[in-house]
Amino acid sequence: MNNGLAIALTKGRILNDTLPLLLEAGIEPAEDASTTRKLRVETNVPGTSLLLVRASDVPAYVEYGGADLGVTGKDVLLEHSGSGIYEPLDLGIGCCKLVLAGKPEVDASAKTRLRVATKYPMVTANYFARRGQQVEIIKLYGSMELAPLVGMADLIVDIMETGSTLKANGLVVLDHIVDVSARLIVNKASMKMKHAEIHPFIARIKQALAQPTT
Repeated sequence: MNNGLAIALTKGRILNDTLPLLLEAGIEPAEDASTTRKLRVETNVPGTSLLLVRASDVPAYVEYGGADLGVTGKDVLLEHSGSGIYEPLDLGIGCCKLVLAGKPEVDASAKTRLRVATKYPMVTANYFARRGQQVEIIKLYGSMELAPLVGMADLIVDIMETGSTLKANGLVVLDHIVDVSARLIVNKASMKMKHAEIHPFIARIKQALAQPTT
């Protein structure tokens, strides 16, 4: 690991919502992180940089030491099987739900072996295992709502913010699996070796979260 702190983020809504928190913690990118083509952006704090990676890759960068800290959704963390990270803070941003959805007439408790399309195979397998159901999981990376419409799957497990996309495609929520929000994660080794830098950083982020919004 390099000296200073490396913070893994992903472009989009979570980045835009995280930057004000970093600013409250005294960290400001040296250039516009939302538009730059650079994957590593320096900040006003010497040795501290932002790494811009895919959301699904943030846990891996943190676990394997490419980054000391990171911000990613709880949905991504639930799908990550590693154990080399801590999850000290719920940032309360990027809030949505992970749901089971399908056509209104579909019986999600059917004894027949249902097909479920999702980009969260591990979460989906665990969910149906708890229900005592065996299902066939189809891994997709997007346009999940299309799978039931073309008869490829009976159900989907996906992120829902407003439900408008489900409604537009004739699907309904059949079960609420888990609430999702962005979490701050920390590499376990960094937490020990960079204790003097990371603990004050977490404290400043926590203080920023406690401030009333205007």
